[in-house]
Amino acid sequence: MKNIKEILGTYFTIVMFLLFTIAWTIFVNAIDGEWLYFIPLFVGDHLFWHTFNYTFWKKREKKPKKQKSELRSWFDAILFAVIAATILRTFLIEAYTIPTSSMEKSLLIGDFLFVSKISYGPRVPITPLAFPLVHHTMPFFGGKSYSESVKLPYHRMKGLSDANKNSSIGVERNDCVVFNWPAETLGRPIDKKENYIKRCVGLPGDKIEVIDGQLMVNDALQEEFEGMKNQFQYTVKTKGTGLNPKILYEKYDITEGGYGRNQNEYMLTLTNKSRDAIATFPNVESISKRVKEKNKFEEYIYPHSKNFSWNEDNYGPLIIPKAGITINLTTENLPLYKDIIERYEGNTLKVVGGEIVINKEVATSYTFKMNYYWLMGDNRHNSADSRFWGFVPENHIVGKALFIWMSWDKNAKGLKKVRWNRLFDGVK
Repeated sequence: MKNIKEILGTYFTIVMFLLFTIAWTIFVNAIDGEWLYFIPLFVGDHLFWHTFNYTFWKKREKKPKKQKSELRSWFDAILFAVIAATILRTFLIEAYTIPTSSMEKSLLIGDFLFVSKISYGPRVPITPLAFPLVHHTMPFFGGKSYSESVKLPYHRMKGLSDANKNSSIGVERNDCVVFNWPAETLGRPIDKKENYIKRCVGLPGDKIEVIDGQLMVNDALQEEFEGMKNQFQYTVKTKGTGLNPKILYEKYDITEGGYGRNQNEYMLTLTNKSRDAIATFPNVESISKRVKEKNKFEEYIYPHSKNFSWNEDNYGPLIIPKAGITINLTTENLPLYKDIIERYEGNTLKVVGGEIVINKEVATSYTFKMNYYWLMGDNRHNSADSRFWGFVPENHIVGKALFIWMSWDKNAKGLKKVRWNRLFDGVK
């Protein structure tokens, strides 16, 4: 050892650290202890960077320090901050903003959330070569913020949530989930697709159906609880006098809607609570939910096939695919599973002479390789969700929404712009 130390000289510590890192990686891989991979970071910090005092119980010896220039000090501080923030953002927790009204009134436009990556287990970055702390586009200049010269296979580390009979990563029914939008067709890698947030209403193996606007899960009405506020569109008819939009907004928090097609008619998006309140207005003649009729085909509704005469208010039934489950495959039900077979699970797919050909072999059945989920917005008539683009693969799940750390109302003025009553509210 002494001879090696003399040969390597000042590089001895660096070489030994690299050998330790390699040996430690092999050990961690052997015992399947993924989170232990971070240990060399702390060892490296102790040996080289001295950011933390790891022997805090001992008095630290004062060693003469080489004076750094102010520029070098700033560089070191920024570098450490970027590395720490990147690790935190990638593996533990990330900030997210609500940009649209698809989750109103459960989550509001202008809510700033923290999303837990550790709840379902963080994904190892598929595109590790990327500009730090941005998603898919470079700030100011535009263009891709990542390189695809190195692409890693999908792997999810162990999370805090226990696996259940439906979900191997511990997603629970009615969790508010952040995920990469699977229907994106821009050719981005999975981890660089646009982030969405919706409520997970269906787990792998669940039966989903919407009947006259009411969501049924496994033949039972969706469970509703405090904090979950579904909204629907209603036609409100008055007796000749109008509704005051200022009162609707300030007193009843009604933010979507306006005049209808006919005189004395309004189209408003309401929760059950606001609907019941408006019904008591003396100038309101009637309130009726806007529901599309059954068996009315809408081309923009998944799976975009006339084999399924579905719309956003009358949808299904269908079973959410689960890993290991085998289905009979026909040209009639193929539109439901085409994206899964071809895009998400990487098979070649053709229909030749009325026969389905998967990976150059005729197929009459298919076994799913992965779990899938069904996600919907609480604002049912103003949400682009699974009814429009289908199933969410498990490898697209990012994390679980935890709590609101800031809420900003762009329509208010002064201090009222901050929704103080929402600060640090847990997401339900």
